[in-house]
Amino acid sequence: MITLEPLHPDHAEDLLDFERANRAHFARSIPDRGDDYFTGFADRHAALLAEQAAGTCRFHVVRDAAGELVGRVNLVDLADGGAEIGYRVAESAAGRGVATAAVAEACRLAATAYGLRFLTAVTTRDNPASQAVLARNGFAFRHEFLLGDRPALAYRRDLTDLG
Repeated sequence: MITLEPLHPDHAEDLLDFERANRAHFARSIPDRGDDYFTGFADRHAALLAEQAAGTCRFHVVRDAAGELVGRVNLVDLADGGAEIGYRVAESAAGRGVATAAVAEACRLAATAYGLRFLTAVTTRDNPASQAVLARNGFAFRHEFLLGDRPALAYRRDLTDLG
């Protein structure tokens, strides 16, 4: 079982530890955030909280049954009834259904708490686990494109069945 918590100021230390511990794991399937992300983390965290307070984004940490931070799910660029969903799960939690459950809960929240009608998502072509998470959560493939220099896939999920 997992829970999603809205991002709070007191999540900063746990979130930075999570990102550092999983950096190499994430870089295998998505573009690396670079060293500046880690050295400027406090400022970045404050900026995310400001975006969330402004209502343009909704950020969440994912905790497992023991309360450990094992992932994050973000809804960004909320506008015109939609947003883009992004997620990442700790290497130690991979393959246990955490991402699928977290995305399902984020979809439910998007529809019921945030009033969204659809979500979009992207994943790199070489990330079949993420593609499977999206498929299990009702996202439909839309088109291919380049994410930086990596082939990527775009998806969309209608949320009207959840509202």
